[in-house]
Amino acid sequence: MTYSRILREFKKKKILVIGDLILDRYIRGKVNRISPEAPVPIVEVTDEDFFLGGASNVAHNITALGGHSTIVGVTGNDRAGEVLMNILEDRGIRYGGVFRCSRPTTVKTRVIAHNQQVVRFDEEYKAKIDGKIFRGLLEYISKVIPDHDAVIISDYKKGIISSELVREVLKNSRPMHIFVSVDPKIGHFHFYKNFSLITPNIHEASVASGIEIKDENSLITAGRTLLRKISCDAVLITRGEHGMSLFEKKKVSHIPTLARNVYDVTGAGDTVIATFTLAYAAGASMEESAVIANHAAGIVVGELGTAVVTPDQLSKSLGVNRELKIRESIYA
Repeated sequence: MTYSRILREFKKKKILVIGDLILDRYIRGKVNRISPEAPVPIVEVTDEDFFLGGASNVAHNITALGGHSTIVGVTGNDRAGEVLMNILEDRGIRYGGVFRCSRPTTVKTRVIAHNQQVVRFDEEYKAKIDGKIFRGLLEYISKVIPDHDAVIISDYKKGIISSELVREVLKNSRPMHIFVSVDPKIGHFHFYKNFSLITPNIHEASVASGIEIKDENSLITAGRTLLRKISCDAVLITRGEHGMSLFEKKKVSHIPTLARNVYDVTGAGDTVIATFTLAYAAGASMEESAVIANHAAGIVVGELGTAVVTPDQLSKSLGVNRELKIRESIYA
């Protein structure tokens, strides 16, 4: 299947995104002097913006690419929660699975001056979701999984993703052979057994495999170890400026980075898993999905702040960089 045909199929696909909802807040301004109270810059605020972060950014990436996304998670009964819900609605993301509760909405605030981040501060409550809200999440997930072409678990370790919730996803997706991908977090890898794909970065892959990744040989050993330990169909290790490596049962594919200018890696992992999953649901192979996701990541890291990719941007990148050299190795 050609890349152009895969991209055309995006608009027919429905992806369920389950995970931690985050509101990204950007305060922008300029710095002209240092505070007399402490050796820190004084930022004269000029504007404030809000963006979808965490699992909600994954869902936004899917809709931006032309797909249909449904989000499942929790948000607080507070101003930040209202802002987040309004943005979900504006972006065309189905949010019937978002439960409002007394815990505060997770907010990451970044202060930017002269295109540089001065400081970031987080407001969050990371206790495990339980009780009535948790039961509601499980009921909603079991109800809607059959209506979707694929599922993404976006784990930011803020309380949503637990072994019980993951078992519910597995129970409802496996009998129907629904593709499930996971953006993992350290400490939760034992939750993710028997899913279709996990997408750790190189640090997460090192810790989860117990192997320090310092060269290609240790990378291959770590990737194969994760495949065996987690019993998933594939492992996609994102490697920053070195691109990404896709581990399947019998081979590994090394895909070089396409990023020319890296301004901000915020949300790049969200873009990777969203694009890969949407592409695979649209009929691409694992390797084709990884290539398409790599192109998408190369676009978003060239923009400041939480960014998404459009089909036109992706199509142009795939056309211009069609001679991308992928190295494949067959396991002994």
